[in-house]
Amino acid sequence: MNIEKVFVIGAGFMGSGIVENAAVKGLDVTVYDISQTQLDKSIKGITRNLDKAVSKGRMSESERDASLARIHCTTDIVACHDSDAIIEAVAENKDIKVSIMKEIDKYAKEDAVIASNTSSISITSLGSVFKNPERFVGMHFFSPVPRMPLMEIVRGYQTGDKALERARKLGEFMGKSCIIAQDEAGFIVNRMLIPMLNEACVLVERKIGTIEEIDRGVKLGLNHPMGPLELMDMIGIDVELAVMEVLHEEIGDPKYRPAVSLRRMVDSGFLGRKTGIGFYVYNEDGTKAPNPNLLKIR
Repeated sequence: MNIEKVFVIGAGFMGSGIVENAAVKGLDVTVYDISQTQLDKSIKGITRNLDKAVSKGRMSESERDASLARIHCTTDIVACHDSDAIIEAVAENKDIKVSIMKEIDKYAKEDAVIASNTSSISITSLGSVFKNPERFVGMHFFSPVPRMPLMEIVRGYQTGDKALERARKLGEFMGKSCIIAQDEAGFIVNRMLIPMLNEACVLVERKIGTIEEIDRGVKLGLNHPMGPLELMDMIGIDVELAVMEVLHEEIGDPKYRPAVSLRRMVDSGFLGRKTGIGFYVYNEDGTKAPNPNLLKIR
């Protein structure tokens, strides 16, 4: 595979998941974030996850310790200079991603493969920032990264065969089943998923079902492991809104137009698990209950 050192940009939910997954599989990983506080939070969360794996017998204590020892943190993006693969996993905002790509292009070694974990933004557009866009590819992980077996590899118009193949081998090494998507908004999975999530928001707005009933209906009626409202809370309401806005702008189909309540939730700070309140309110004891503010919406 010729990839031993991985550099992950962004220590949020997705970035932390990628770091954990890569380290457990034996790769040397450096995680970059502008916030030391976020880096500390990321390591604490990864440690908690690995401790849980040990307690359940899925990993030995020595394996946990070895995995954690392979993880390094930095607030200096220059540290990407000796990495074999660089994966960007920051907010779903094109301007933020472009500014980061410009920095990566300054410091990444010439033979490094560079990828974005974007779930909706054009790989061709992001790749145009690089002097050599052939080495840029989309590697869309699914959350939670350590447990989800799928990866979408997205080929931009200038992505080279070598970058595509290296991304596939890296994904498979990390335990993923890889599918290749062409560079159209939403790629494969979100192109299908987003209309369902958006419609679930509309069902809440119109009180066609309760929050719990909508989730239960999808889990028991469609055999999904998680309901659509629970899923949005886990991923982040702001993230889902950003993805919907990209799809609606690029495709124009009304089915991708974000539900009004989704925008209002973001305005209210109801972002899901990361803020402790989204479609559900999350309690410290691990229980949750429907957000009472949403129950008042008519």
